[in-house]
Amino acid sequence: MAWLLLLAAALVDIAMAIALKYADGWTRLWPSILGLACANGAIALLTLALRQLPVGTAFAIFTGIGAAGAAALGILLYGESAAPLRLLLIAAIIAAIAGLKLTQP
Repeated sequence: MAWLLLLAAALVDIAMAIALKYADGWTRLWPSILGLACANGAIALLTLALRQLPVGTAFAIFTGIGAAGAAALGILLYGESAAPLRLLLIAAIIAAIAGLKLTQP
């Protein structure tokens, strides 16, 4: 259950990043509110996951999924660079996440 909470926290973190992109530097009310709500939700879910998971592993996975997911959506939604090196580095983040998961019970 803790791993599902951690995954949910990371997905909500990705939603936060996208909402804040639409918030346009806090100049748009509803995306700003959604971004703040997602930030609070992500931290709440992470906190619940940390009851059972090691903090270093859980936080690394949380931030890794968030970073890779936000980067992928940036490419898909905003036409951000999909240069081969960038894609390779995103893949490295995902590989590191999988490695961390495999080392935990």
